[in-house]
Amino acid sequence: MNISTADRMNSFQESIFSELAYYKESKISEGQEIVDLSIGSPDTAPPAIVMKTIAEMAMNPHLYGYTMKGTGEFYEAVSHYYKRSFHVTLDPKIEVSLLMGSQDGLVHFPMVLCNPGDYVLVPDPGYTAYETGISMAGAKQYPMPLKKENHFLPDFSEIPEEISKKAKLMILNFPGNPVPVMATKEFFAEAIVYAKKYNIVILHDFAYSELYYESKPVSFLSVEGAMEVGIEMNSLSKSFNMAGCRIAYAAGNPKIIAMLANFKSNVDYGVFFPIQAAAVKALTDESDFLSKLREMYKNRRDVLVNGLREIGWNVSSPNSSMFIWAEVPKGFTSKEFAIELINRANVVVTPGNAFGSWGEGYVRIALVQSEELLTKAVNNIKQSGIMKAVSNK
Repeated sequence: MNISTADRMNSFQESIFSELAYYKESKISEGQEIVDLSIGSPDTAPPAIVMKTIAEMAMNPHLYGYTMKGTGEFYEAVSHYYKRSFHVTLDPKIEVSLLMGSQDGLVHFPMVLCNPGDYVLVPDPGYTAYETGISMAGAKQYPMPLKKENHFLPDFSEIPEEISKKAKLMILNFPGNPVPVMATKEFFAEAIVYAKKYNIVILHDFAYSELYYESKPVSFLSVEGAMEVGIEMNSLSKSFNMAGCRIAYAAGNPKIIAMLANFKSNVDYGVFFPIQAAAVKALTDESDFLSKLREMYKNRRDVLVNGLREIGWNVSSPNSSMFIWAEVPKGFTSKEFAIELINRANVVVTPGNAFGSWGEGYVRIALVQSEELLTKAVNNIKQSGIMKAVSNK
């Protein structure tokens, strides 16, 4: 029997993440202790009220049916959260839609808007799921370079007129993954003007909205005109350590939300009821959970950044997100340096070019281990001699 994949599967080749996993497993099989800083998956528990709610409600035999488009309580909680956190007023009935994790929304949304051949403007480097969704829709990706000299913000003036006219969607992500920078209101206002000029929908990926240190991120929806041109997707995965629960939401322009909800009604039957109820508890929680979470990541950031600087790797200190976007030492490509760190220091990071061609020259380091293990990673790199070899080049 001759079994072949569909042509679209040509877009889904084995990624650098798989290659890193192979190197990691081979080192572990040799008895080596690995410090994995490559995957941005939270390593601590969600709020106690979240776990308690899921545990108690999961014992109710009547809560195992389809939830379809989601519960009214969940939509009300999202509206409450946006009002309290960002001073944004949302109509929970028409301006919010349930998602099975933000990746669900990010991957499916291009299929809602784009026909084959349409362009989608994406940050480069950017989250890998963007490319997946664009490929599934048969659309074309056009990279918006995130350059150090532009403070890692896209420059819309660099986009050719013919591309702008063919674009249906623009994806933004601040605080970003892999580049942990925040956008200003002025930048979002500029994006809105550009979107209106060319009739382009904006999708803002706001998954790291609660992971900040010195100043609070700007919600795209809080900027005048945003509700006319786009939506914002947010997740409970990173902010509330609920990654495995797979729950998120889209909010914004009611026409766009209705289009997305209609698509979603054809591909799934909602999120498990106890998880939605737990999400309601998280979104309406007034405890100090989030401030303690930010303090934890800030402490980890300082331990790693200061430690790496002390051994000669002058990395930048982020003011948001759970990542460090670090320039690799001269003489290495991103992949070469990442492989050297695994082979010589037993530390796993992600090469920047895994997120797009403009990520070359950087690696992404995730703050997903304890301060003790981050210190161990620094010591491993120091003892490996990599930095001394770099300084002698």
